[in-house]
Amino acid sequence: MKTNWKGLVLVGLISSASTLAGFKLLGTDNGKDVIFKEAAAESIARFTSTGAPAGAPGDFVYAAEATTPTVVHIKSTITRQASRSQQQIPDIFKDFFGDDFGGGSRGPQSAEAAGSGVIISPDGYIVTNNHVVEGAQELEVTLHNKGKYRAKVIGADPSTDIAVIKIEAKDLPAVVLGNSDAVKVGEWVVAVGNPFNLESTVTAGIVSAKGRGLGIIGQSSRRNGVTPTSMAAGDSPLESFIQTDAVVNPGNSGGALVNLKGELIGINTAIASPTGSFAGYAFAVPSSIVKKVSSDLIKFGNVQRGYLGIQLDDLDSRKAEEYGVKVNDGVYVREFTENSAAKAGGVSKGDVIVKVDGMDIHSVPELQQAIGLHKPGDKVNLTVNREGKEKELDVTLRNRTGGSDIIKRDETAAIMSALGAQFANLSDAEKQRLSRYKIDGGVKVLSIEGGKFGRSQVEEGFIITKVNGKAIKTVKDFESAIAGKAESMVQFEGLYPDAPYDVYSFGFRL
Repeated sequence: MKTNWKGLVLVGLISSASTLAGFKLLGTDNGKDVIFKEAAAESIARFTSTGAPAGAPGDFVYAAEATTPTVVHIKSTITRQASRSQQQIPDIFKDFFGDDFGGGSRGPQSAEAAGSGVIISPDGYIVTNNHVVEGAQELEVTLHNKGKYRAKVIGADPSTDIAVIKIEAKDLPAVVLGNSDAVKVGEWVVAVGNPFNLESTVTAGIVSAKGRGLGIIGQSSRRNGVTPTSMAAGDSPLESFIQTDAVVNPGNSGGALVNLKGELIGINTAIASPTGSFAGYAFAVPSSIVKKVSSDLIKFGNVQRGYLGIQLDDLDSRKAEEYGVKVNDGVYVREFTENSAAKAGGVSKGDVIVKVDGMDIHSVPELQQAIGLHKPGDKVNLTVNREGKEKELDVTLRNRTGGSDIIKRDETAAIMSALGAQFANLSDAEKQRLSRYKIDGGVKVLSIEGGKFGRSQVEEGFIITKVNGKAIKTVKDFESAIAGKAESMVQFEGLYPDAPYDVYSFGFRL
């Protein structure tokens, strides 16, 4: 029986160690070093309380003891603004049905969601899922020792559903980063998180599959009224999940998936379920991707991903016959994008990519992971099958715009995201109506989904006419007015179209 897995996989439903062998120092732009703990290729033998070597099949005690102190509980607070149409409910209906009838009470409404995170450095950096923290006005982190801290978002990557947050603390227990590429199907794994707000919960299972692409990142539904960050302006989705049957439920998002040595091999992200609770399969972002993404977010503020610049397709015997190629295993090159790195490196349309840097490639997710771990300017060795013969090519990767430069974080986009609202230019009819009241124009608040505007008393339909005393007429004017205002006080002035003589003023620190 065929199953529509895309319809069953729900991203966000799970939202509501061996001896240290090495250290990874990552220099940041502010001069600080972030210390990552990484497992050596050959871990030194350790022993559990039972006398068996750490990581021995069937013994989960060591992994649980090593990992639990590094997993945190994350509570996010999201504020939404009820619309005017929802708020204008006759009192007679409220008398019968209560204040929540018709959409809730007037003013900002707060909601809370819970998830998990994993400490990756002793100085307070924590990795979690983007959907755990997206749209949150406040983040509270509870450590294993019950210590509570306010956290700030360092950076987020919707294309992998990974985010990094930070708390101001020192000498924290940090997880050891393992090698997810070395994980084998059938290997025992342990999941640690906070399902249903049950803190420090440990479950076990095996790796069911690797390199699983589900087509779910970027297609998430709205979470707690917050629309996920647009994928159009950023990197394309990168999915190569580790599939496991360890029990994972709502609240496990952002938690740790570790091997029996207590080494992090993945961040639990999604479950396949028709009900919203665990139904047999869970999916985790591999630690190789987590390490790359978190490093870039800390150092650059966004992810530096290399691209081949090709349109791809998985192969099987039927497609191999359709495309007229000699092999039915690998990734077929259908077309090139503009300024394609692969085309410049000698790849031809109709080639089948079978290896990257000597590693066998069987699917598009595997290829995306292998390439996505590199930054623009890196060279990779591709093995392609061309007309039945293998050929090796050296390709220099480019960024998503076709260049090799570091892509800087768009500060204006970050500020707009922090506002938590969607804005639109006024229509000609709206401009004409406002002109009667000697108002030249403005920007309409189309929707409020959280953020700074969610905590204000502003409602959808409000028209912003001035920012810091300067008149604005278009969304472009609005963006220019807030550009470079991060960490600064900004004052807004505007009105509602049904009461143009009543001018409202409010402000906050961006």
